[in-house]
Amino acid sequence: MYKNRIDLYRQIEAARGSKLLVYVTGDRQGMETQIASDVMDMMADHLDALSPTKKISLLLYSCGGQTLSAWTIANLIRQFCDEFEVIIPAKAHSAATLLSLGADRIIMTKQATLGPIDPSVNGPLNPHVPGAPDNIRVPLSVEAVAGYFDLARSDTVKLTNENDLASVFLKLADFVHPVALGDVYRARTQIVRLAKRLLGTHMKMLSEEIMEGICSELCVASGSHDYTFNRREAKKMGLPIDKPDEDLYKIIKSVYDDVRKELALNDVFNPLAILGLQSSLKTINTRSLLESASGGSNRFVTELELVKKVLKKDKGMVEEQVGLRLIFEGWRYEKA
Repeated sequence: MYKNRIDLYRQIEAARGSKLLVYVTGDRQGMETQIASDVMDMMADHLDALSPTKKISLLLYSCGGQTLSAWTIANLIRQFCDEFEVIIPAKAHSAATLLSLGADRIIMTKQATLGPIDPSVNGPLNPHVPGAPDNIRVPLSVEAVAGYFDLARSDTVKLTNENDLASVFLKLADFVHPVALGDVYRARTQIVRLAKRLLGTHMKMLSEEIMEGICSELCVASGSHDYTFNRREAKKMGLPIDKPDEDLYKIIKSVYDDVRKELALNDVFNPLAILGLQSSLKTINTRSLLESASGGSNRFVTELELVKKVLKKDKGMVEEQVGLRLIFEGWRYEKA
């Protein structure tokens, strides 16, 4: 809980000579959240509470989210300090990796990982999922579309004639709306541009070739959106990676363990298992955190009432189901 973590936050601040901001978007199965624009005003409040300070440390845990929100957060934090570092206890994937590129220094534990920053495009013109309701659409992976054309030009298929490549494009357009393909192209160029600009805010001496190499590793060379980069790989590609000493590692791990417990990150949200033998139960599920020692704790919570239903089937068989009634969903604040 937040009160238990305040002293740990102050220990990190003392060790790093900075003010600490903590941002967590949970990945508990069935209760996932992501980096999004709804935290901007609250984050500004925390940064005001931390000011004035020359250095800000962001302890970040997230599997990703909105690309432009990550870009905005990185730039917002930089408005409040001269030096910005990110501390990664475990996961900072996709948009969280993009956010981390804006830091002067990235502190990664032994188990910390970054991930590819290739986004997926979601929109009403995306391909429809066969047999599903009309509003269910297939997310378009930017690199999956690029991979389709790479395959056409590869040694396996060996299409080099412009007419053949045009046919490949038209075939794809039969299944994917051309406007959706345009969104994919725009997203791909945007993510590379944003990554370079974030790197350029603090790594001004980097050559264009090195920045291209970093962006290529994070966008293309990984081969899969599920690929992860440990701190050795991240440092090898040219990112400003540091590792914590043993004392700092223990503090970071203690923070992460407490957060993991509060958000039940290792537990699948299974209403039937949660109910057990009870017929009904109210649950409060913390799904995201935005905290600082000075600014208090913002928690995104979902409150539900679980009600067990027993349905009679043929031949005397019964089936148990759980109804969910939403009581509250949103951000709550706890003072420091």
